[in-house]
Amino acid sequence: MKVVIDTNVLLTTVFPNSKNHWIQNALVSGELTLCVTTDILDEYAEIFERFYDAKTAELLFSVFEILPNILQINKYYFWRLIPEDPDDEKFVDFAIAAGADFLVTNDKHFNKIKTIGFPKNQCRQ
Repeated sequence: MKVVIDTNVLLTTVFPNSKNHWIQNALVSGELTLCVTTDILDEYAEIFERFYDAKTAELLFSVFEILPNILQINKYYFWRLIPEDPDDEKFVDFAIAAGADFLVTNDKHFNKIKTIGFPKNQCRQ
């Protein structure tokens, strides 16, 4: 199953008592394929460095280099479906470009895509 994971969810997957910890386990076991772009990886790195010490951030980010189920794809079209938060648009654009099964987020801005006929409703919260 291909997923795009918003940074706010990815941050919480490392904590064993988090409701999102199953995502980390599914990524490590290969049950999920994490779809990323350079923009998304850059945001992950920036946010990891902000929330964790440098050594922990580097360790967490290094997982993206060794997991075989990380799919990096280039996107060439910008749908601009969340103008209220342009920083979030890269996740929606990429979920469409990657043909992701799910876009996983806790951000309420993404609720807007549930009201549009296109793309097929992929937003889960």
